[in-house]
Amino acid sequence: MAKGNPVTWFEILGKDGAKTQKFYSDLFGWKVDASNPMNYGMVQGENGGIGGGLSNSMDGKPALTVYVDVDDLAATLEKAKSLGAEVVMPPMDVPGGPSIAQFKDPDGNVVGIMKPPAM
Repeated sequence: MAKGNPVTWFEILGKDGAKTQKFYSDLFGWKVDASNPMNYGMVQGENGGIGGGLSNSMDGKPALTVYVDVDDLAATLEKAKSLGAEVVMPPMDVPGGPSIAQFKDPDGNVVGIMKPPAM
């Protein structure tokens, strides 16, 4: 059976990033590192799990997004659009990190796609 693209990152955004970080740290024992200019809480994947981020949402609305690794962001967005999706964030480079984009599936769920940085 062919192997599909893996989910490699999650992001949970709340109304108050620090509260969101504390909640998930207290609940699951996650070690959250928010020592960066945006106070974006990085969570390392442990025991076979994937890493993720905990922060505040820019529009004040809570959100949960999974990110799927792909080889070509633009081509994947075009394919998603041809299947009825809507682009909500065009490709962008995260400083010091991967390139990402997001789309809404036909049901309105936001899904992220990610291209890891070149090694």
